[in-house]
Parts: sequence; structure tokens; C-alpha cells
Amino acid sequence: MALKLNHMSFGSQKLPSFALPAMASFGSPKFFMASPLRSASKKVDNLKNTFMPHEEVQVEVTHSMSPQKIEIFKSLDNWVENNILIHLKPTEKSWQPQDFLPDSKSDGFYEQVKELQERAKEIPDDYFVVLVGDMITEEALPTYQSQLNLTDGVRDETGSSLTSWAIWTRAWTAEENRHGDLLNKYLYLSGRVDMRQIEKTIQNLIGSGMDVKIENNPYKLFIYTSFQERATFVSHKNTSKLVAEHGDIELAKLCGFIAADEKRHETAYTKIIEKLFEIDPDETVRAFADMMRNKIVMPAHLMYDGRDENLFNHFSTVAQRLGVYTTKDYTDILEFLVDRWMVKDLTGLSADGRKAQDFVCELPLRLRKLEEKAQLVAKRAPTIPFSWIYDRKLML
Repeated sequence: MALKLNHMSFGSQKLPSFALPAMASFGSPKFFMASPLRSASKKVDNLKNTFMPHEEVQVEVTHSMSPQKIEIFKSLDNWVENNILIHLKPTEKSWQPQDFLPDSKSDGFYEQVKELQERAKEIPDDYFVVLVGDMITEEALPTYQSQLNLTDGVRDETGSSLTSWAIWTRAWTAEENRHGDLLNKYLYLSGRVDMRQIEKTIQNLIGSGMDVKIENNPYKLFIYTSFQERATFVSHKNTSKLVAEHGDIELAKLCGFIAADEKRHETAYTKIIEKLFEIDPDETVRAFADMMRNKIVMPAHLMYDGRDENLFNHFSTVAQRLGVYTTKDYTDILEFLVDRWMVKDLTGLSADGRKAQDFVCELPLRLRKLEEKAQLVAKRAPTIPFSWIYDRKLML
């Protein structure tokens, strides 16, 4: 999965930090130093705080879907087999990262690496920041599979379940896994980036998880993945085009192959929501509206390199400035999904369903106004260092 612009965040304002609740007092204050229980609690608190997300994570509703709705998803197993699994590719027909990288067993390996590095020299630092951000997002795949397997009605109950939902989740994860592998190896070989800082960011991101307000609800999950896969497709496609303009056709090619995968996955997820609109339009449109009210927060929004508290915002702002993924793209995706799912044509909705329908259909016009704000912010953006590129400074 992948890129990552919170459409409401265009500047470098500091996000709220995560605050732990105050520890309860287990004894009289005058015996504080002699209280093993309190001392142990403080140690646990401090250790826990070490692994907390650096941003505030809101308390989230869980398991918001009724048991009756869960049965809908169980009843769709055969439909998923016939309509969704067809968007997967068998391993033997899939590209692998090694198809695009120097062959370490080849006598010309070092020459191939040198050629790769020579091409990479022509690419500006800005593009490498976007490539790194994309790769870090892809490398947090364990979090995304966990999210799918936390979702009621579609989770893989055993780790090797033979339901169509479970097969999709595992196979989708396996396909996505190649994306981070490929970008990671390319960036390492390029010699242009600080891999240790990047690896720290990946570890922090996986350790922090993601906070996307899905509530274990598959209606919301598949709306989120529909949006996210299209966003990733747009991002990788635009990156491919831009690096080609700087002469690195090989890098453009690998970004294009990743984009094609994301497009297939987008098709699958949007078909799921299309089916849900067919059989349960009221619940589906209300879930759509809920997700858009909360905003589609991209999966890497908790990224942290140990230095920059606003790293995700800064990365996203660079992507916005380059035209890799923009506020316009966010709104275009929303409009695309509204049209794809024919939300304006829904009938027979409840009062809440009609309100949700109106909200979703009117939202793109409201978001267009934010595009102007993004452009104004871009014109007065500061210059900051990125640890991923050895603290070289970029204009946001």
C-alpha cells in the first residue's frame, strides 16, 4: 500500500504529542522512594512510553457492526472467489524485485550498480524524499495485514483459513510485499540516502501502527482501501513520469510496475464496495460519509525518524509541491469513487442515509477550495533538513 497526504495538512505545524494519563498513586507520598510497586509502575510507564506513537492517537470505537451485518460478509464468500480473487496474479506470473535490480551473481554486477548510481545522480533530492516516503509506507505492510485481520466478517481466523476473504488478504499482502522490497533495494544501491535513518523510520512506523478510524467494520475498511489503493496508484504513476523526465528510465519502469499492481488492487476493492451498494446501500453510504468526515488519513501518518516531529507533514508537502500526490488528487479520487459507485443515484435510503448521500456528493466542491489554500502555503513554505538524505535541506 502506500502514499500519504492528509489533505488537511499543508504546513509544518506541530501535531499534538501523545500524552500518557497520570499514574495513580499507590502509596503515601512520604514513602515514595521506598515503594517497589510505584517504582515498578514508573519503569513500566517509561518503557511503554518509549514505544508509543509520537503523535496523539484518539480512542477509537471498536466492533461497530452488528452480528446481522457480519453475516452479509460471510454470505459473500463465493462471490469473492469468483469476482475478487481473479484480480490476483499467481506467483509464477508475477514480477519480482530482482527483475529490476543488478544481478549479484553476474560478472557485471559492480558495473550494473555503478550504472544505477550514475542514473540516480541526475534525480533531485526532492524526488528521493518522495521515493523514501513511498518505500517506508510500503514497508509497514505488517500493520496493514493486521488491520485486515482485525476486521469483523472478513478476518483470517486461523492464519491459513481457506475462506475467500482470508485467501485474498494473504495473497494481496504477498503481492504488496514486493513493492517495499524493490524500492528498499533500489534506494540502498543508489547511494543517495541514509539507510540507517530510513530503517529507523520503518521500525518506528511499524511499532506505532495506524489510526484510521475503521472500527473493525468491513464497510469502512473497504472504503478506506478503495481510496488508498487509488491514491497509491496515482502516486507511483506520477513518480514514474517525473523520474523519467530526469532520465532514469529504469526507475520509471519499476515505479510503473508498482502502480499497475495498485491499480489491480484498486479495482478489486472498489468492486467490493460496488457489491455492498447493491445489497446494502444505506449502511454503505453512511460508512462512506463517516470515513470522509474523519478524512482518509494515509497509513504512514505516524512515521517518525527520531528527529522530526512533523515528518509525515513535511514529506507530504514535498509530494504536493512536486505534483506526486496533491490535494487535487485527493478530491479527484473522491469524485471518481462517487461516480464509480453511482452514489448520486441511490434511492430508498433512510433519513440518515440521505444525509450521508448529500454530504458525500457535496464534499468535492468544498474540498476544491482547499486546493487554493495548499498552493498559497506552498509559496511561503520554509526550508528544512531531511534525515533520509543526510540532513540536506529542501524547500517544503
